Amino acid sequence: MNNSLYVQLLYLAVGGLLLSSVLVLWRRELSAIVRLLVMQGALMACVALLLAVQRDSIELGVVAAEVVVLKAVLIPAVLRRVLRDSAEARETAPLMNVAASILTAAVLILVAYGISRPLVRLAPSTETQAVPVGLAMVLIGFFVLVTRRRALSQIVGFLLLDNGIATTAFLLTGGVPGVVELAVSLDVLLIVLVLQVLTGRVQLAFGGTDIDELRELRD
Repeated sequence: MNNSLYVQLLYLAVGGLLLSSVLVLWRRELSAIVRLLVMQGALMACVALLLAVQRDSIELGVVAAEVVVLKAVLIPAVLRRVLRDSAEARETAPLMNVAASILTAAVLILVAYGISRPLVRLAPSTETQAVPVGLAMVLIGFFVLVTRRRALSQIVGFLLLDNGIATTAFLLTGGVPGVVELAVSLDVLLIVLVLQVLTGRVQLAFGGTDIDELRELRD
């Protein structure tokens, strides 16, 4: 692949990952947020595939296939089932409104660029120049975990965090071994399945999954 084309496609995919992370803060419909996770999974697979083509690595190609199956198909399918069973269509009352969330995301992106500068200087390359995006995704995932009140939204925050870590690993190391990525992704899928069961039981027992309301419960 032509190096100029590789750089453009890589930065386009990484930019899409950052945009989808910010859009999670903007959207309130939980089904739309799940669709954004599907897009993130596909874009992460694109990043791995571009690295595979550029480095002529079959192993990275396998990793790309694993990512698209697990993060763009299986995990979103589980989340859709959680959403269907919970009968909760929207994140109704986050701790911060949309405008404040977007502004906070902008600050977190700047922070990510600031703290990643030593890494970029240590090993300047096309891939490491995009590392701040992975760190920004991690910070935005933490922010979603802290500010969202629905259990499903907090699962999304955890997945954003995981996607950010995986993206950073891809960009810093040129991809992780296929077995490692598969093991980590399966662990994440297992966690999501457990959270699906817990969310269903909470919904059945208390009629909702608002975390603040659940904290107010007393024996």
